[in-house]
Amino acid sequence: MESKGLSRRSFLKGSVVTGAALAGAAALAGCSTSADAAANPLAEIQKPENAIPENWDAETDIVVVGYGGAGMWASLIGADEGGSSVTVLEKAPVEGGGNSRINNGEWTVIKDADKFKAYCTAFSQGQMEEKMIDAYIAEAERHTEYADKYGMTYEVAEQALAGTIPEYWFLDDGAYAGIIGVADVEGFGMTTFHELDAKREELGVDVQFDCHDEHLIQNPATREIVGVRYTQGSEEKTIKAKKGVILTCGGFEFNEELKNKYLKIHPFKFEGWEWNTGDGIRMVEEVGAKLWHMDMVISTTAMWTRDPEYDFAIFASPQSDAYFNVNRLGKRFQNESKTGGTAHNGWHTLMSFDDSIADYDRIPVWTIFDQKGIDGGPMGTQQGGSFECGNYTTDLPDEIRAWDGWSDDNQVEIERGWVLKGDTLEDLANKIIEFDDKMVYDNLKATFDEYQSFCDAGKDARFDRELSAENKLSESGPYYAISIYPGSCSTLGGPKKNEFAQVEDPAGNVIPRLYAAGCFGNFQAYTYGITGGNNSENMVWGRIAGRHCAQLEAWDAK
Repeated sequence: MESKGLSRRSFLKGSVVTGAALAGAAALAGCSTSADAAANPLAEIQKPENAIPENWDAETDIVVVGYGGAGMWASLIGADEGGSSVTVLEKAPVEGGGNSRINNGEWTVIKDADKFKAYCTAFSQGQMEEKMIDAYIAEAERHTEYADKYGMTYEVAEQALAGTIPEYWFLDDGAYAGIIGVADVEGFGMTTFHELDAKREELGVDVQFDCHDEHLIQNPATREIVGVRYTQGSEEKTIKAKKGVILTCGGFEFNEELKNKYLKIHPFKFEGWEWNTGDGIRMVEEVGAKLWHMDMVISTTAMWTRDPEYDFAIFASPQSDAYFNVNRLGKRFQNESKTGGTAHNGWHTLMSFDDSIADYDRIPVWTIFDQKGIDGGPMGTQQGGSFECGNYTTDLPDEIRAWDGWSDDNQVEIERGWVLKGDTLEDLANKIIEFDDKMVYDNLKATFDEYQSFCDAGKDARFDRELSAENKLSESGPYYAISIYPGSCSTLGGPKKNEFAQVEDPAGNVIPRLYAAGCFGNFQAYTYGITGGNNSENMVWGRIAGRHCAQLEAWDAK
């Protein structure tokens, strides 16, 4: 980053304009239209944090906020194809990568563009704009080209690591089976991160860490985004973005207020990048952006620790087939071996509201099991395991790893209270009630007795699960329980964007020099339907944003 003061021209463009001057603001607008300027309330009132500073601490052509997958692609393309200087502001104290680094690394490979377009309309119930689908397809068809260009390791697979290809292939009588493949990456997202990070370093893209409390700096006359005000460590700084700002801030998985406000059900728990706290939502609201798809998530179900020191979700289950699930009231509600939904939308099965308690009766679900589930091996995911994804991966530096993975004998998790234990079923029920008073022991006991009888009979008369003596729990205890919540991967809502990844306001006008990509405003709507879609989203809109922003003329050009 290069330190610069405020030019005379910059100062004049940033000055508060009078009502008469505002009428002619389109002459100064550059990328904006007269409608943009006329609709802009910032010309009359503007928060100090969004105002143009008298002096900049640094300047660059493009500022990228967030160093996950989308931020990586935006910065690579802006520097490589666009020949622009790029500075990335990352919230984590060291390194980066976001959810893209700690997920399974798959990305979409389109095999039939026409059917894929029809599929997008089908699974989104028509809520995805045609121009956005067209732009996505045109760019996504270049994924392997770019992967080869940047030396990425991958193989195109016909079956996803988790789930079907695509998620709702069966719509329209199975018309969409096989329309996409996925790029399978050995080493998951960790491999891709290091490959692309080496390319980023080669291109000279600067990454600044421990950057937080960002605010977009906006010219009140033109609505252009001209820089970012942020805090690095404890020092407040400003950076001029001569061409534009690309927001790749990720989701709001670790912001309870935003999740409870926008998601269809709550509480929702996640196991990913803990710095995804929705900072970008505040940033774009300050400059008048429209939000979209705020109720969208990619997520299955996972165990929540209920531990304030380790406040995240974990993939965990008893290591035995002797178990059953109950809702908050102590009643079974499904065939536990067929939980429904797609692999990335399993949370839909928990969307049950019970008016008798005026709340969701399956949040949490309690998995009830016995000592066989403990003795069978580690219940949760471990570092170096076959599915090493999430905030505990070996690849993460110690200072940003959330925990060290599940213990071999499950005892640490029992001692921490992540796994509840009771010598009798009533003892276990009381442990559950300490956390959630909606549990009814009599219901749980009746469910237990019925389940045991189904195992004896070899037939589940209630939910048609295949049961035998192997599924039966001990009659004498001890008994255990874990709490299952909607959650795992990421939220997808954020600012509305157009086919060039430009952020729009509620009237559909572009906010000049502002872009968004990745999980920060995912283009999928209604439900998550594109297998490998999150990484593909990063690649598509990151590249489009970096390319479009880089071709702009600098706003302070003499």
